[in-house]
Amino acid sequence: MSGKPFRFAHLADAHVGAWSRDLAIRDALRESVLTALRTVRERDCDFLLVSGDLFHTPVPDPAEAAPVAAALKDLVDDGRRIYTIYGSHDYVAHRTSWLDVLAETGLFLRAAPEAVRAEGDRWTLPFLTDEETGARIAGISGRSHGLDRAYFLGVDSEAFRAAPGFKIFQFHAAIQEYLPDHLQAHIRGISVDDLPGGCDYYAGGHIHRSYSGRGPEGAGLLVNPGAVFGTSVTDVEDGLAGRSHRGLVIVDVTDGRPTVEWVRTTPTVPIKVLDVDVDGQSAATAQAEIAALVERESVPGAILFPRVHGTLSDGSLGSLGLGRWRAGASAAATVHWDLGDAQSANAQDVGVEGDETRLEGETFHRLSEDASITPVELAGATGERRLKELFEALGSARSEGEAKSDYERLRRSAAYRALGLEDEERT
Repeated sequence: MSGKPFRFAHLADAHVGAWSRDLAIRDALRESVLTALRTVRERDCDFLLVSGDLFHTPVPDPAEAAPVAAALKDLVDDGRRIYTIYGSHDYVAHRTSWLDVLAETGLFLRAAPEAVRAEGDRWTLPFLTDEETGARIAGISGRSHGLDRAYFLGVDSEAFRAAPGFKIFQFHAAIQEYLPDHLQAHIRGISVDDLPGGCDYYAGGHIHRSYSGRGPEGAGLLVNPGAVFGTSVTDVEDGLAGRSHRGLVIVDVTDGRPTVEWVRTTPTVPIKVLDVDVDGQSAATAQAEIAALVERESVPGAILFPRVHGTLSDGSLGSLGLGRWRAGASAAATVHWDLGDAQSANAQDVGVEGDETRLEGETFHRLSEDASITPVELAGATGERRLKELFEALGSARSEGEAKSDYERLRRSAAYRALGLEDEERT
């Protein structure tokens, strides 16, 4: 393969609008994303790939979305193209999301079909052509709880594979062969061989820890840049420890061969994850030691993530008074507490922070296997899938201006579809 050299950028999992209760962290995340978008222009990239979860929710706070939309517009006005797929957070079935709105304004091109398909249906993979470079771009958008897996199994990609030129496939899914060890037991991904073969670059997203490797049959470069900033303390810690990249990748294509450069775009403010072991301590002792640690680490603009673990010998986690440090131990720092591995002297009072996706997945699995509380229609693997779809169908918040009756009707219809039942209002 030959042709004119070109350059593109690839980012995923920006999650703009995350950390809604921690304004300084939310601002740091947004600035990381804006820095990444400025980098696309500064490095003279021909186009940008966004492989899902640009926003943390389908309808983010307009104050969060507006600066990102403005940065995207600057890129388009400068002649750069943006190709996007939906992620598990910014995609919502049967409703309009901010990505739909931005796509309609021409800020980016959707590289993936968004129709919800019945499991097992065969469908033909459409693709776009970047006219300036000749690159062919296709993709499959992500859905929450891995409900997009069936799309990969039912796709016919022959036409895409037969097209000439440099081929790019975007996806927002967990690839089992590239999952970190600690996620193998909690996430059921697709196999790398479930991806369409014959592509030159596979642009991944969804798993917040970065990785690179090869696509199906060892051909094609496969890259997941990881989260731009992250949405959990674990994400932040992985970035600080060098276990995951934080930013975007720049891809140069020469003679049809891609080479990748990893570009960090994290903010320059001090960010630290602190280990706080309270095991066997009284609440009073733990409170004093925590106060001293946080005050010692507080410098202007710092963002601190204390991870509290262990079981107190007396008292409760609530008696530690951690809330008074949430907005800063002093005027200098922002503090976000992770209590996922901490317990009060009363073992029933446990920390509440953790990996929401993992906890949801474990709950659905337990429910689908518990015959004493789960009807047969929701049992087993099929039942687990239906439970996830039902959770997704009923979990969408009511949009501003949406009539209560319309909201209830849409949620009811979505629930019927998830359960494989006829909507009684349509029969």
